[in-house]
Amino acid sequence: MDRRADVRDTYDRIAPHFASTREYAWPEVESFVADRPPADVGLDLGCGNCRHAEVLAGRVDRVVGLDVSRGLLETGRERAAERGFAVDLLQGDAARLPLCDGCVDVAVYVATLHHLPTRAGRLASLDELARVLAPGGRALVSAWSTAHDRFDGAEEGFDTTVEWTLPGGETVDRFYHIYDPEEFVADLEASALTRREWELSSGNCYAVVGPKPADGANASPGSMD
Repeated sequence: MDRRADVRDTYDRIAPHFASTREYAWPEVESFVADRPPADVGLDLGCGNCRHAEVLAGRVDRVVGLDVSRGLLETGRERAAERGFAVDLLQGDAARLPLCDGCVDVAVYVATLHHLPTRAGRLASLDELARVLAPGGRALVSAWSTAHDRFDGAEEGFDTTVEWTLPGGETVDRFYHIYDPEEFVADLEASALTRREWELSSGNCYAVVGPKPADGANASPGSMD
């Protein structure tokens, strides 16, 4: 079974209801974008209904929203039309971005990395993010963490499924890889990204990252507080 196709099909199936429950941008995203200087191109990777693309649209000249789910992209198109912001929507795989090298100044990659079903795919997506970031570009990356109360007692990262309940009571399983914080940092270090800041917040790991310097060194991580 193609597990990536299964993730895509799951979100196509639940897209309208899922999007209706995702009205507001995360505060961490709003803060990250507000701290960035005005720029040319922003990327919302795993854009869903484009609630974070809308935030980027207030800071950059052009926003690209990419998601594997065509159903979710349609909800993003509807939101953009209703709220009057522009976004170029692409259907694609986070591990094989259909974007040229160094074309993105600022990116948001939140609540998506943990849906990729293999570590190889997750690392490939981080490398792809590094590839498309411009020199000096920055991205905010997040993943659900064992630090969340729901996973109290978990000491290591693990794969699981979490049910989504549709109107009428039907349930649909969604794949997650739940990161432990050390594993999240290790995957960032194994990628072509370098950490600039990182923190745990509301049960999620967050990191501000940029392309790794030419010498391959990682920057010393600091707090996002």
